[in-house]
Amino acid sequence: MNGKALVIGLVGTAAIAGAAMWYLQVYAFYNTLPDTTPLRVTTETGVQALSLSAFEGIDATSSPLRFRACATLADPGELTTALPADKPEPLTAPGWFDCFDAETIGTAIKRGEARAYLSEREIARGVDRIIAVFPDGRAYAWHQLNGTLEN
Repeated sequence: MNGKALVIGLVGTAAIAGAAMWYLQVYAFYNTLPDTTPLRVTTETGVQALSLSAFEGIDATSSPLRFRACATLADPGELTTALPADKPEPLTAPGWFDCFDAETIGTAIKRGEARAYLSEREIARGVDRIIAVFPDGRAYAWHQLNGTLEN
């Protein structure tokens, strides 16, 4: 009988720990950003704010890589002097943040259906903000490592 109780206790503890880790990774620490959060783009002359007609974003203080945003640009023409992003690779967002689909965005960039620009360099140490924009003005932003920490 003691062996059964021990096994049930171990399995129960493992299940609770697993559920807690899943919750902490997927839901905890994320904050919804206000719809007034600015998105910027780096141009040949500096960083400029973009005019947005819609914004939805999340971020977390636990990691600089947790930032994701979806927006609609009021004027896609603002990107004419924007600097292209170096090796853009959208990172997946939590499943509940359903406006951001990293696989679709990444495929669109590779096919030339969307263009990726450097939003802001070194938004955090070793991390750049990247923004991908579709011709219709849909824009998606994320943070990715820039390789400066590898040197």
